[in-house]
Amino acid sequence: MAGMLERLMKEKIVAIFRNIEDRHADQAAEALLAGGITMMEITMNTEGALGMINRWREKYGEQAAIGAGTVLDLQMAKEAVAAGAQYLISPNLDETVVDYGLKNGVSVWPGVMTPTEIVRAWKAGADAVKVFPMGTLGLKYLAEIKAPLDKIPMMATGGVDLDNIAHYFQAGACSVGMGSKLVNLDWVRSGRFDLLTDRARQFAEAVKSL
Repeated sequence: MAGMLERLMKEKIVAIFRNIEDRHADQAAEALLAGGITMMEITMNTEGALGMINRWREKYGEQAAIGAGTVLDLQMAKEAVAAGAQYLISPNLDETVVDYGLKNGVSVWPGVMTPTEIVRAWKAGADAVKVFPMGTLGLKYLAEIKAPLDKIPMMATGGVDLDNIAHYFQAGACSVGMGSKLVNLDWVRSGRFDLLTDRARQFAEAVKSL
């Protein structure tokens, strides 16, 4: 578990795959890997998510770290871990999910918004939290809650782009979650995997010095 948190802090970016068609998924994952993005989360509300998690774990081994996203409850957590998910991310805090992760050696990074939720998640055993929805809350909010809660690693999800990614880290994020800015489904569906690799490379380079 500590290993996955260390990887999160080092890599700094988790690519979120939501609603990608299974037939395009492997090429998209490989395009991101080629650009230097290795942490990939497949959301549980994506059709065929469990099969993709399982396949990617076998296919990419240590090269990638594959997690499940939008893990809303214990049942989803069990299915994701059985499929091979190395970490669980959610938009909400469910302590039973955190507990299940702890008992099974799988990092859980639950979605939180308020200082009370952040501390609750931390006390429940989450080794990092996902502050969400960051695009709406804004960077000032992150900086304000990070000041008193500086011991808790916070991933920021929502609103990240090339021109502001550095600001997220300056505000106190340990990492960011990114969906359509990295996994552009229009590019995927039109076979422009080269564009995915270029974009991944730009973001990977942007966080190297942070």
